[in-house]
Amino acid sequence: MLTALEQTTLQLSEPTSADKKSLLGQFFTPANIAKFMASLFPAPLSDTCTLLDAGAGTGSLASAFLERCASGQLNAQNIRLSAFELDNSVHAQLHRSLSQHKNKTPLLFTIIGGDFIEAAVNTIQSGQQVFTHAILNPPYKKISSNSRHRLLLRQVGIETVNLYSAFVALTLLLMAPEGQVVAIIPRSFCNGSYYRPFRDFVLKHAAIRHIHLFASRRKAFKADAVLQENIIIRLERGRPQESVTVSTSTDDSFSDFASYEHPFDNIVFADDPNQFIHIPTSCEKNTIELSPAIRYSLADLGITVSTGPVVDFRLKKHLCAMPESGTAPLLYPGHFSRGGLEWPKVGSKKPNAIHRNLETEKWLYPNSFYCVVRRFSAKEERRRIVASVVEPTAFQDAPLLGFENHLNLFHENKQGLSATLAHGLCLFLNTTAFDESFRRFSGHTQVNATDLKIMKYPSRSMLIEMGKWAMAAGGTLTQMMIDEKLRELNS
Repeated sequence: MLTALEQTTLQLSEPTSADKKSLLGQFFTPANIAKFMASLFPAPLSDTCTLLDAGAGTGSLASAFLERCASGQLNAQNIRLSAFELDNSVHAQLHRSLSQHKNKTPLLFTIIGGDFIEAAVNTIQSGQQVFTHAILNPPYKKISSNSRHRLLLRQVGIETVNLYSAFVALTLLLMAPEGQVVAIIPRSFCNGSYYRPFRDFVLKHAAIRHIHLFASRRKAFKADAVLQENIIIRLERGRPQESVTVSTSTDDSFSDFASYEHPFDNIVFADDPNQFIHIPTSCEKNTIELSPAIRYSLADLGITVSTGPVVDFRLKKHLCAMPESGTAPLLYPGHFSRGGLEWPKVGSKKPNAIHRNLETEKWLYPNSFYCVVRRFSAKEERRRIVASVVEPTAFQDAPLLGFENHLNLFHENKQGLSATLAHGLCLFLNTTAFDESFRRFSGHTQVNATDLKIMKYPSRSMLIEMGKWAMAAGGTLTQMMIDEKLRELNS
């Protein structure tokens, strides 16, 4: 049964055009998620609570917080709420939603239109830290490097690439010491180079207390068909970092809710300069973390991983549908499957070859053995890491190969790998243990070369042994056999 607020929110959300939602980055928070977020705030509150809802929408988040106050779980004697909402069309409903709490809680509220980023920067520059609590579902939208928002953020020491991370960073600066922030945001900030400054900022200014992970990408924001993998995070301003509670559920029903406590060095590894944020989904360590043999970096092994250098739209005039004289094979993710390599691929929408000339040859590799990993997996795909071996005999006497930009390529100083090393590396990458370990810090469909670089690998000799076994087995390997081989070598 939907509450009156939920019914109104749906009525407002459904007719809102996709273009407008994209422009504003606007996705209303489902009631169950709002209630869960409100439940994460520790009790009791101090006598006076100053609450920020940045991007308030129709008021579902603030209402969930105020309902918890009214229930006696959060016993503030005085609540002052600042609700920022850029979209004036929802202000009337926001006012009605908040007004209904005035007879249940000691509430004063202000609805503020206009630009939250500008208002927050002005407040921070005035030296004020004004909020004890914040609850937010910030907008999701990229910020261009030369935009007004980017320049404003830099004035207060924030360097970030998306509105959601900008809202969280500004909120932290607006919080009083020990202030509590609960936000639902995309998981994309947990890894990758673009969000490194934001991760540094968060870890400098706050302690991570709780992370909740939804197992399904599709179900947290069903009404808006949001496909980002979202997490809910609770941060505490200016406090020392301690252990972190990690909870999980499949969707916003929370019917299979589970919770675990983890030491912080399981969340951010002490020796990781990139400060990737890992989200373990159980207390058990997987095979890779338990194995003393899987402890080598790619640099230790003399192996490099790079993004495929052929960007097809930049070299469009040099591409051709099928191989012909004077061309080199061009490989896309679509040429690979678990069944092997299909090249050339007749009827493919993608080209199968690239002309060799002075403009293109600098992007090509010698024909040899390589291991490749697709950079993108499909939504809700079971595996994030899908690796394949490139065998030189598939291309007859072609001296050079092209690798398109949607592939990651393992090589040795821009030369090929030995056959056994390529097969062994591919086998290891395709283990369930590797995929599970990778997913602990990567929550989006993209697999970057940087992400693969920070993973740990077996020794070169162990990879070669795995490669010999894989080559002897031929095409008969199942996932169970691959995983058992890794366990056998670790025992």
